[in-house]
Amino acid sequence: MPMEIIPDHVINESFKVASIIRDPYFRSIAYAKMAYELYGVQNKRYKEAFTKAVEATKEIDNPQALIRSLIEIAKYLAKCRIPAYKKVFYQAFEMTKQFSSSLKDELTEEIIQTLIELKEYDEALYYAIELEDKIKRNDNFLKLLNYYLKVGKMRKAHFIINHLDDEPWRSIAAIETLKVHLKREEYGSAIKVLSTIKNPYWLSEGMRETAIYLKKQGAPRATLEKFIYIAKNMSENYGEEVLKNLLIGFGIVGEVEFALNILYSLPLKKRASVLIELTARVIHEPKILKEIMKNIDDELFAKVGKFVMDRLLENPAEEYLGVVEIVGSKSMDEALLTKVVTFYSKLGKYQKSIHLAQRISDNYLRSLAFGSIAVNLLKEGNVDRALEIALEVKHPKWSSWLMEELLIKILEMAKEQEIENDLEKKAKEEKTLWES
Repeated sequence: MPMEIIPDHVINESFKVASIIRDPYFRSIAYAKMAYELYGVQNKRYKEAFTKAVEATKEIDNPQALIRSLIEIAKYLAKCRIPAYKKVFYQAFEMTKQFSSSLKDELTEEIIQTLIELKEYDEALYYAIELEDKIKRNDNFLKLLNYYLKVGKMRKAHFIINHLDDEPWRSIAAIETLKVHLKREEYGSAIKVLSTIKNPYWLSEGMRETAIYLKKQGAPRATLEKFIYIAKNMSENYGEEVLKNLLIGFGIVGEVEFALNILYSLPLKKRASVLIELTARVIHEPKILKEIMKNIDDELFAKVGKFVMDRLLENPAEEYLGVVEIVGSKSMDEALLTKVVTFYSKLGKYQKSIHLAQRISDNYLRSLAFGSIAVNLLKEGNVDRALEIALEVKHPKWSSWLMEELLIKILEMAKEQEIENDLEKKAKEEKTLWES
């Protein structure tokens, strides 16, 4: 495609128009923009336009306006790949020193923003260091960090981290740098960055991010073990929250063995609550949930199992049968077995539910277990079988109570009403009445 040519008479007219702009600030910028356009069509008069732009700045009385005009001239010099742009930016920066700290920083930020727009990130970093207001300085550091991480300039990224002394900027920078090291499979560097995070909250976040990335990227087992070892040592200084977040990080990506390894490093009294938090996070992942329930010890099993079963009973589904089977086979807690029976009966798995219900000796819980089976049989219209199941409750009072409730539900069914399984609520009320 041929180079577009601007006729000489148009260029001459442009110079003439620019020369009659009365305000030197706008005149200088007009000449700088002209220079850029002329450079684009390889017209040598672009040098003349830049010269006139600089000459116009000498007439600007307002120091702030003068600095801003120099920034604009420097911008167009950079766009024309003229090395002198660096000197002009520096000249503008030197002039900011005559102002108060806040105004100096405001003008310096304009230089930094212009350099970022030009993708002159190293130059921008030089001026970012000079900002006196720590919030402005740190915010600009993070902007530059994002660029360096995107292009993989890790030495520059670490330079920025080392110049960030304030939170949360330092920790945010470390976390973002950590992620990139992990993506690049630079595990040693990632762990080094992690060890520099002093804030407990961000350290915990870093632990979790690392656990997820290590798993997703298929890091060697030795790396995972080394990482956990370092994490445990760190927790001595930064608290158990660090380990908790790491545990959850490994758990949600299916590394149950590592999660439980960490769990048993926590104080005994905190393990159940942490494990319940993990199961809540993976409640929609039957495979992970099954692995957790299969591998936790008896001390934790009842508490965690109760939480899991309560959640699963909210919406019983076939995909959780494996989880429930483990709960039913491992549990010695009759209250928990009752929940398993209820789950099976809601899915129509009567053979399994009856088998488990027969293991329950407590009269109150046994009536609930067989009652849940009976109610679900009623819902299917199997009245005879429901009454037969109710007779499995041998205790006179509870057997009589259950038969009474079932008869009411049979009448509700006959009236085409929805049968509600509210036996547990009613049984609690009955038990309170009998024991008072």
